[in-house]
Amino acid sequence: MVIRETELTETVAGQLISLSEDWEKENCCHGYYKNTLEDLKGNRIFLALEGGAVVGYLFGHTEVTEKTTSIYEAGTSSFEIEELYVKPEYRSRGIGRQLFQYVETVVSPDVELIMLGTAAKNYRAILHFYLDELGMEFWSARLFKKIR
Repeated sequence: MVIRETELTETVAGQLISLSEDWEKENCCHGYYKNTLEDLKGNRIFLALEGGAVVGYLFGHTEVTEKTTSIYEAGTSSFEIEELYVKPEYRSRGIGRQLFQYVETVVSPDVELIMLGTAAKNYRAILHFYLDELGMEFWSARLFKKIR
């Protein structure tokens, strides 16, 4: 398994858009739609490769906060993960963890926090992954109950 950062080329964009289309078809996340080229632009892109084939990806961007919130002070630099995806047949092999940890190492000189939001339908598994396996902290949740 090779994890590396890459530039957004036409080939990489095609690979990520194709994988995101597969992710959309899985119907495992609330409101997820496949990416477009515009969704990828301006992000740092990290790939998990096995035998030269992309089996997972993570992309996100660096931000500096303008306002103080309950999480951070104004001026805090963070890396916002937009997506972390691993092909189904490669899951439970630690690839997502490797991607995250690689990114954590690469961005740590430049940012104070890594943040992300998730809309996974299997919230127990995703919370276990991010909280227990990666050591992230839970801060908030948006819950709803349909009444009609």
